[in-house]
Amino acid sequence: MKKILSSFTMIAISFFAASSGIAGDQDFTLVNETGVEIYSVYITPHSSNDWEDDVLDVDTLPDGQSVHITFSRKERAKYWDLRIEDADGHPLEWDKLNLLEISTVTLYYKKGRVWADTE
Repeated sequence: MKKILSSFTMIAISFFAASSGIAGDQDFTLVNETGVEIYSVYITPHSSNDWEDDVLDVDTLPDGQSVHITFSRKERAKYWDLRIEDADGHPLEWDKLNLLEISTVTLYYKKGRVWADTE
């Protein structure tokens, strides 16, 4: 009986882990070093032509601050494009980030030029 109960417990734990929204492999920390306060963050697979919903989980992301971005465990895309917008909706974009190999993205903007450092 103990063996059956133990097997049932393991099955229940496995089911819970699979369905509980465990983080996707593309999860990363976004660091704002752009010099502007970020009001929106959009991330879409590189192969897509449409920006998805705003994924910023906080009201705004001030310069010098960071936020953790999470993905569904079901997500499989490797390359992603990232777009941020300031209070006036002015966009800045970074293309083809390999989020399967990146844990931190630090965004920069200076004199009309954008770049990102990744870890």
